[in-house]
Amino acid sequence: MIVKINALDDNRRGITRINNKVCFVKGVQMGEIVEINIVEEHKNYDIAEVVEYKKTSKERITPKCPYYKECGGCDLGDMTYESSLKWKEENIKEKLARNHFTSFKYLGITASSPYYYRNKITLHSNKKELGFYKRESHELIKIDHCMLVDKRINKIIKTLKKTDDVMIRVSNISDDMLIGNEKKTIISSIGSKKYRISPKSFFQVNSEITKKLYDYIYEIVKEKKAQNVLDLYCGIGTIGIYINDLVNEVLGIELVKEASIDANYNKKRNQAENISFLCGDVSKYIKKLENKYDLMITDPPRSGMNKKVVKEIIRISPKTIIYVSCNKITLIRDLKRLEEYYHMDSIKLFDMFPNTSHVECVVLLSLKTSEK
Repeated sequence: MIVKINALDDNRRGITRINNKVCFVKGVQMGEIVEINIVEEHKNYDIAEVVEYKKTSKERITPKCPYYKECGGCDLGDMTYESSLKWKEENIKEKLARNHFTSFKYLGITASSPYYYRNKITLHSNKKELGFYKRESHELIKIDHCMLVDKRINKIIKTLKKTDDVMIRVSNISDDMLIGNEKKTIISSIGSKKYRISPKSFFQVNSEITKKLYDYIYEIVKEKKAQNVLDLYCGIGTIGIYINDLVNEVLGIELVKEASIDANYNKKRNQAENISFLCGDVSKYIKKLENKYDLMITDPPRSGMNKKVVKEIIRISPKTIIYVSCNKITLIRDLKRLEEYYHMDSIKLFDMFPNTSHVECVVLLSLKTSEK
């Protein structure tokens, strides 16, 4: 059966229709004509694989990674980098339009070095080998080199014990390295700020793009002349510390104990005395806060913000919200929850995760005047 690919879904599968039924096709690009074989049939859709490419996209390239066809780590490695950026932009704009977000400024996407950018990796073990899982599977692929991670990480992969899953993270200012849950920390930097990171603490994986993202947030805070800032899901305090010289006060809230301990250390290291950190559940602490914050920064986990948090944000009603998200699905869900009270002013994308379907979004929201 020969079909033409008319669109791509959020996971970059091709979309076509057969007998008026949606069919998702793996490993294709926009406009390609392919012969397919249906491998899964469902009530409302089918899934197919390519038997032969009849007409390929001019943007198609031979993946540089030898594991690309099987590994689940990358899904855009057969696209030129420029076309992968274009797809991310179009995908986000299409999803926003579908949810009736149209009156906002789109500020483009900031590109990254496409390879060797990750400062962290997690390798899985089957007790004999270390590697990544195959796409949509828990079957292990043994690897000894990943084209997404810092080259220093690649140097030690072959030397690791194979019996347990292992996380590796490297500093961007020294040769220090975290391996597994060893009781040590490393120091990394974002601009002129230096941060201590523990094994369980969150830190953005792409140092190059993180600096550009934080510079963008810095300029927003400066333009808004914010005085009191609420920093939700603040991790080790990176954003609050980065912008603290612009404001009177920052309050950060973080659930993970190790990250909160790091945040207080980082506060002292960077002489950010106007920052306070609370360790606990955002949804519990935010209930106790006064309506005094004129700007809020939220950088939640992939699950986004729950309804209780959104309800309390509306009560506190900061004039400006900067929402940082790596999950477009939960981002749009939360924007829908806020839209009665907040206007979406702009969105800017940062390619934090090149060669994957993920992208970091920064949305600027302003309190609607009728609700002030």
